Order: sequence, then C-alpha cells, then structure tokens
Amino acid sequence: MPGFFRQFTGFLGHIQNYIPTATWLEQSPWVVLVKRIFAATALVWEMEVFSVMFTSRPIGFVVSPYKDASEVPKGLGAKHEADGVLKILPEFALGLTDIEGFSHLIVIWEFDRSPKLELRGDELLGTPPSDNRPHGVFATRSPRRPNPIGLTTVELRRREGIELHVRGIDMLDGTPILDIKPYLSNIPSEKLRRGWLAEAEARQK
Repeated sequence: MPGFFRQFTGFLGHIQNYIPTATWLEQSPWVVLVKRIFAATALVWEMEVFSVMFTSRPIGFVVSPYKDASEVPKGLGAKHEADGVLKILPEFALGLTDIEGFSHLIVIWEFDRSPKLELRGDELLGTPPSDNRPHGVFATRSPRRPNPIGLTTVELRRREGIELHVRGIDMLDGTPILDIKPYLSNIPSEKLRRGWLAEAEARQK
C-alpha cells in the first residue's frame, strides 16, 4: 500500500514531463492537498508495519574465552569443548526455574559483530572452512546470514543463580543471548544424516 502512495505522488510530480501544459495541475491547491494526505497516510502505514516487526531483546550475555572469531575452532574435526558462562539478566531469573534438571541446552544467540547484510542470489552460497565446495547458507553455520542468528548446543555443568556454567562454547565473549531451550531429541542416531559434512570428511580420509 505505501508503494501505491509513493507512485501516485510521483506521478503527480512527473506528469508535466509528458504533458508540458499540465504544470498548473502540480500547482493546484487541491492537488497539493491530496499529495500531502497521501504522503501522511503512507508514513503512518509504514510506521504501523515497522512497529509489528520482530525485534530481538537479549536475555543475557555470553562469558567466553574467545575474544575474536579467529580463535573459535573451525573446520573438519573441530571440537568445541571450551567452558563458559551464560549470564542471564536479573529480570529473567525466574525463567531459569528447574533448568538445572537438564544436561544440555540449546542456546539461540546473535552474531552481533557480523556485518548486517541483505544476502541475495549468489550471496546465499558460501564455502565453509570444512570444505572446498560452496554450499547454501542454510546448510552451513556461516555467520553471514539473512538474519544474524546462531544456535549452539552446550552441556550444562551447573547453575549459580543467574549464571549457567556450560561446556561447548563457540560464541565470542559478550555475545547477546536471545533464548535458551532444553535440548530434547527423540531421533535415533541411525536416522540422522550429516549431509555434505559426511562427504567432506570421507574425502579427507
């Protein structure tokens, strides 16, 4: 709808390019009034659209030994065994009730230091460190994503108040945490497929 408003007002502004004698139309008080009404309506519409869009809010931050992305283990055979802390903000402390009963957690977090990109076309392909062939961004863990969201499964070692001490950190220190969920899986290991990663590992042997 806002696009229609912009097209309409643009038409009024450019119509004299096709009909030179139509300059009077652009200067008509009624046309000026209509243009202002359409412009105001378009602005209100766009404000309403943006107000209902999803905006993330951190529930806490990661305490990690990694200060730079180059320090995080990558590639085939990389092991994520670093210890760290998920430090939850006090206002979300009640949400941690009973979490210590789970051995592993899924952490959803933000690539806050990755450049904000609008990936299109070939930009949705990339070559990960673990292979020499390009793969789609949704088939990798690349930080270059349409939405800069990461996901990591960690082992919960213990809870100390609002601090969750975990093992398996692969995030940078200070990374915003968007959500935490207990890890539950009823998929038998024999039914899991590892896609191109299994093929890349086979080529390395």
